[in-house]
Amino acid sequence: MQQDRCLKEVTQVCLSGCCPSPILGFPDVLNKIDNKSSSSTAATCRRDFAAKTTSSIFPNTQFTNPESLPPLEESFNGFIKAYPQYSETYQVDQIRAQEYSHLSLSNHTCLDYIGIGLFSESQLDKHEAETQTVPSSFPPPLTQRIPFFSVSYKTGNLRTQLLHGGQESGLESAMKKRIMKFLNISENDYCMVFTANRTSAFKLLAESYPFQSSRKLLTVYDYESEAVEAMVTSSEKKGARVMSAEFSWPRLRIHSAKLRKMVARKSKHKRKRGLFVFPLHSRVTGARYPYLWMNIARENGWHILIDACALGPKDMDSFGLSLIRPDFLICSFYKIFGENPSGFGCLFVKRSTVPVLEDCTSAGMVSLVPATKLFRLLDESSGTDTELELASKLILEGTLSSSNSFSGRIPSEIVEAAKIEPGETSAKNQTGETTAEQSSSVTSDVIAAGKPTDAIQENGRPKRREILEIECRGLDQIDLMGMNQISNRSRCLINWLVSALMKLKHPNTEGVPLVRIYGPKIKFDRGSALAFNVFDWKGEKVEAPLVQKLADRSNISLSYGFLHNIFFSDKYEEAKAKFLEKRSGGSKGAAKDKRADKTELGITVVTIALGFLTNFEDAYRLWAFIAQFLDADFVEKAKWRYTALNQKTVEV
Repeated sequence: MQQDRCLKEVTQVCLSGCCPSPILGFPDVLNKIDNKSSSSTAATCRRDFAAKTTSSIFPNTQFTNPESLPPLEESFNGFIKAYPQYSETYQVDQIRAQEYSHLSLSNHTCLDYIGIGLFSESQLDKHEAETQTVPSSFPPPLTQRIPFFSVSYKTGNLRTQLLHGGQESGLESAMKKRIMKFLNISENDYCMVFTANRTSAFKLLAESYPFQSSRKLLTVYDYESEAVEAMVTSSEKKGARVMSAEFSWPRLRIHSAKLRKMVARKSKHKRKRGLFVFPLHSRVTGARYPYLWMNIARENGWHILIDACALGPKDMDSFGLSLIRPDFLICSFYKIFGENPSGFGCLFVKRSTVPVLEDCTSAGMVSLVPATKLFRLLDESSGTDTELELASKLILEGTLSSSNSFSGRIPSEIVEAAKIEPGETSAKNQTGETTAEQSSSVTSDVIAAGKPTDAIQENGRPKRREILEIECRGLDQIDLMGMNQISNRSRCLINWLVSALMKLKHPNTEGVPLVRIYGPKIKFDRGSALAFNVFDWKGEKVEAPLVQKLADRSNISLSYGFLHNIFFSDKYEEAKAKFLEKRSGGSKGAAKDKRADKTELGITVVTIALGFLTNFEDAYRLWAFIAQFLDADFVEKAKWRYTALNQKTVEV
């Protein structure tokens, strides 16, 4: 089945500022920016933004046929007229063209995960070009993507690690400093450990938190999260009482009265109530939550955990960390946008809070291991070529360990050096979270020449340790752009997309919308994530996994998730019966415990997230794809098959 005309057209038009477009004349647009808006107050911008979007984006227009959509060029011109400030972010388009050319070459729209990338594609390419001295016994295929470092899993005591540290390499120290600088977190106030991913960070903290004395866990999530479920399961095993905020239909705002009652509930004991987990905003619906809740929780004796994994680049600059000073903070980083979302998580603990944690031996922490050390051992080993090839493959995939079935046939010095525990391959769950305990190799020419050094003691004798400088070009590019430009860019794109999706109506009906959006719609301060469902002309929902698979055929990566903890007042009983669905067994991959048999009520939704490098073409491509569902036969034509990347035809 042929793709829609609009989707085809995207590949023929360049909208990036790095390449003067003969059609659009992008550089000329930059000279016509209306600077008068800069004098407007923030209050005025917030008040006028929604009205301007509604009146400017396809005003008084409904699209009932996928062929009726305006072409990319026309849509972009209207977009720039509505949001002239978007043109000020042309540097992002230049960065994307110069540093992430694989996005254009693959014609791939990545909307399936959220977070912050460490490195750029060109940084890895440069490293590979300069790395010519690979060992003679090294298998040639592995030279295609030579990582700079991998992660090595370790089991240990979180409290001890935070209090006393460990044998930290210069690479790990330098990476910590770079990340803390990027997040504006002071080493004097917080200490940090690397974790395998976001889920590992949540579970690690739950296993060390004193739930026996501070018995409550209160979470604020409008969607099902594997990381939160891992924390809930661990805390319940320690006797914690688990509570969840609820979100009022239809806007999915926090039900303030219920949450205040849970936060401020009186207790006979003066000890800490427990752990209050606050995500700042939803990584599924894009709803932002008032920071006031953290102050209320602290005043009522809670420890505060901030989940910063859904924050956009530079959002920490506006967060006011020094004022709120949470006890714990979790964030995550991936490698390269559009190529590999695996990476590592970061768990920050306020130094004054560390003594509160319990001594507990847990898994989930990782060390950063320079890959060159592993490669050298491979070359020096006496193993056969077959063993060496297998070992090198396992090292890169993160499956080599002493317990591995292959370890008896691999030289022991390689196993001892790697110490990488078995894990699943990198994968994303329904909400786009990186969930597998993967060994992620992150790239590149990230390390500059070592510098001399701090003196340290080893066996009573001084030893000099190299101080390394790390180049994380992905973080450098974000720092260069700054918070205002990045926020303005994502604000323009997400609100245009929301408006454009709401313009899609089924033909020959009473204007039945094609798309239902959950949570905030057009809003100045909404996040850059979006949850929605597609409905056919009969009003029946097109299942989210099917939408995801069909999008993949158009080279668009989406996710799907499960909204829950939704509160319906009496006047929305009809909507409750229509939208809520039952699902048993808890989250995907849930442990076989009492929660696995729990029946949950919620809504399975399609989710997308706009990243730092997302451009208008990406938003337009998604819109054009969703518009194809206006064709009453589109789903039926595609439903029986799905052509995967390997060109195999399988059932949908």
